[in-house]
Amino acid sequence: MQGFMDHFSELLAQQANIIVVGVLENAKRQLQDLQLEAESREETEEQPSFQVSNIEWVTNKDFTVAIGAKQIEEYISTWEFSNCWLHCLDYLKEEELEYRIQHHYRVRWSIPTRRKPIPRATASTYFIIEISKVKPPIFPVEVYFYFESNRLLHRPGKSRFREKWLKDIIESKIILMEQVTF
Repeated sequence: MQGFMDHFSELLAQQANIIVVGVLENAKRQLQDLQLEAESREETEEQPSFQVSNIEWVTNKDFTVAIGAKQIEEYISTWEFSNCWLHCLDYLKEEELEYRIQHHYRVRWSIPTRRKPIPRATASTYFIIEISKVKPPIFPVEVYFYFESNRLLHRPGKSRFREKWLKDIIESKIILMEQVTF
């Protein structure tokens, strides 16, 4: 009886081995098929029609107020907006903090027309260029910007500009002016 049980255990182990090998081969094939499917899907999927743009910002040691203004203009030129918008850039102030120096700029936007060359309202974008006192001088400056009436801080290369933000600011100012009588 003992010999029969040993032979039976051996046959059982062989069958179990055949089943396990088959299951592993099927699983491997299944994973390969899923991977091929995913790759073909990635190739056929459309890429988003927008791109978050940025520029190469100046280093801490090379920064000047004029270079900062030039780079803001360069960065704004990567934004997508209709050519009816005009803007002007102003340097506002320098603010010295414990570990950094902040330079504040304002870009004022408007849509002048032939009938109304002086616009009823403008929208502003505020830029902060930060020079670190603790980072190595070869590191690029930190840049942040936000839109008037908004608290959200944007970073170049991290968020995509939308012309609608400017339009919303101007529309809300016009609505407010219509409500107030002088």
